[in-house]
Amino acid sequence: MPEIPRIISVDDHVVEPPDLWTSRLPAKYQDRCPRVERDTAVFNFEGGVFSYEKGVEGGTPCDWWLYDDLVYPFPKVSAAAGFEDLDITPVTFDEIHPAGWIQKDRLASMDENHVDVSICFPNVLPRFCGQTFHEREDKDLAMLCVQAYNDWMIDEWCADEGRGRLVPLTLIPLWDPTAAAAEVHRCAGKGSFAVAFSENPYPLGLPSIHDKDRFWDPFLRACEETDTVVCMHIGSSSKMPSTSPDAPFAVSSTLTFSNAMGSMCDYILSGVFVRFPRLRIAYSEGQVGWMPYVIERMDKIWAERGDATFGIDLPEPPSTYVPGHIWGCIFDDEIGLHNRDIIGMDQICFEVDFPHADSTYPHTLEVATGICTAAGLSEGETYKLLRGNAIDCFGLERFGITA
Repeated sequence: MPEIPRIISVDDHVVEPPDLWTSRLPAKYQDRCPRVERDTAVFNFEGGVFSYEKGVEGGTPCDWWLYDDLVYPFPKVSAAAGFEDLDITPVTFDEIHPAGWIQKDRLASMDENHVDVSICFPNVLPRFCGQTFHEREDKDLAMLCVQAYNDWMIDEWCADEGRGRLVPLTLIPLWDPTAAAAEVHRCAGKGSFAVAFSENPYPLGLPSIHDKDRFWDPFLRACEETDTVVCMHIGSSSKMPSTSPDAPFAVSSTLTFSNAMGSMCDYILSGVFVRFPRLRIAYSEGQVGWMPYVIERMDKIWAERGDATFGIDLPEPPSTYVPGHIWGCIFDDEIGLHNRDIIGMDQICFEVDFPHADSTYPHTLEVATGICTAAGLSEGETYKLLRGNAIDCFGLERFGITA
């Protein structure tokens, strides 16, 4: 049985504090910026669609996020840690695990769970890459909201006792790649070198990675220039895979990896890594068990039709753009670990996903021990998966994490 080092989790989440924006934005925005209002909620599920009603007499207490035209409930599933029953009923901040949003409690929970370092995506209001701000009409206010979130992430959540244990992951204004590039540089200057982005911006109404005008190049160039990792979480396209409208959630939950699968094909076959040879991307909750065949398939298509007539214009086989560019992130993928030599053991990181429903908390040590043992990982490979690869991918030496 390999020795399990203190774990670095490359995918956790932080519940945004109720005053994150109201405490940072000018007074004129106080009745429009993201803020929390406690009210009642009634949850409905009809025709495969979830809905909530606010202010219903006799309803369940709920903390509602309000932001311009957005009225959004706080669902239990967004902070499931500590609950015995898992569902999407409404909750309040008083009910969730305090480690979801209070730094000292998060650090204590990490100690309890054999976790040394955590990288946290946003959670409720922004969604996984700031889609909420992209969807609002007032882009001046939206930009202020993105910057306020980033300042809070760097200056509070990851500061003081959290420095070196909570690693900042910031947002960009998705609607403007030039402003996004400037925000990447601004955040890097403040000490953040990871940014959340969409696995597929096209469903958000934005140009794809294949855009002929190279819409995203200013943003991607800024990430390369600042040594910033582009982090893409499943669902960051605001679209989850399924087979039919009446398919149960179990189908979508099984197929979540397909979002990352499609995104990896996009990034490799678009030539992004040819234009940006030092760019690094990471797929949270994407798992890696699917990678060997997809890599094989891309290489075969390149070999047979790699003259650009089939939409492939790469000087080298697609498989050569995985090492040093693409990191897969797993929490239970034994199949992927059994195929680690094909994927590249250096390209796989581990995640805890606290405080979400898939989180291994509070049994992460047991889970990590089990999958490393089942996959037959050596002590060196175990170290790479649970710690070393994250240090290399995210450049954690900048935070004093060297081993």
